[in-house]
Order: sequence, then C-alpha cells, then structure tokens
Amino acid sequence: MSEILSGSVISYTVTYLEMTRRPDRGIPPAPLVGGVTLMRAEEPTPEFFLFLYDMVGAEYDWTDRHQAPEETAAFVTDANVELYVLYVKGGPAGFYQLDFREVGICDLSYFGLAPKLVGRGLGPWLLGGAIHSAWDRGIENMTVNTCTLDHPAALGLYQRWGFQPVRREERSRALTRPRNK
Repeated sequence: MSEILSGSVISYTVTYLEMTRRPDRGIPPAPLVGGVTLMRAEEPTPEFFLFLYDMVGAEYDWTDRHQAPEETAAFVTDANVELYVLYVKGGPAGFYQLDFREVGICDLSYFGLAPKLVGRGLGPWLLGGAIHSAWDRGIENMTVNTCTLDHPAALGLYQRWGFQPVRREERSRALTRPRNK
C-alpha cells in the first residue's frame, strides 16, 4: 500500500443522502462488546466535541471544525443540536450528533467510531440508535453526508439503513496528514 503525503492535493466525492420515512427495521441488538454505554452529553463543551471529532476523524482528515472555532462553539452549544457519546469500558469510543435546527429535518451531522473499534458490530447498532432517536422527535426528513475520504464502509452502511443518495459533489483539498491509498 502506498502513501499520499501530507500537503498533497487530492480529489474526493461528497455524497449527500436523505431518508424520508422512519426505517421499518428496529435497532439491532447491542454488540457483544463488554461495557457498552450510550449517553447524551447534556451541555457539551466545544473542547469535548473536538476531542471526539479528532478521535474519530483524524484518520479521515476531518479538520473543518478546527478552522472556525466560533462557529463550532455556537454549533456544539446550540439547544437544537444533540451530542451522544458511546463509551466502551468507561472510555469514549464514538459519537453521533443530531442537528434539529431546521424545522422537520434532522441532519446526522457527525457519526463515527474510534478506529480501534471499527469492525466489531458497534457501527450498525450506533447508527440505528441515532436514526430512531431522530425519528422519535417527529421529523419529516433525515439527512447525512459522507465522502470518499471517510471510512470505505460509511456510504454502504447509510444506504443499508435506508438513506438514499440525492446529490454528489466533486471537491479537492490538501491533506493535513499522510494517508494510505
């Protein structure tokens, strides 16, 4: 496997998806990973959010939220944005964020697991919980986006849960860290 160097400009595709009705399937059983807890962060700080963001997204070159600190703080502390944290054996292991700022719509603005926990059955379970908790609020539509810089299984997982692609965009950016091809 070859490596793309930090600073290299790469092209990637962003896929925007939506779900217009609650999925028929329920949340799968909790995975057989000991000590799993999901908690809502009632009053998250921007620093805690950025810790989770980096834990999940550093490998995928998530950097945007660091570039606008005031905007990030306003987003994280907005009463219509909810942050849920997955803990495994007492330590943070993943998170998702639901954005209800637009009436009738929930945007799954962030979702992910710590890299060491990917592939253990936590992703489908956590995503199912995020989707059902959003629909429990009486929304009419749920949105999410992912890109080809994210985990290769992300798009398929969203589609298996019922999200449908509605638009794609081609973009480019300079990498902030080395990346495997």
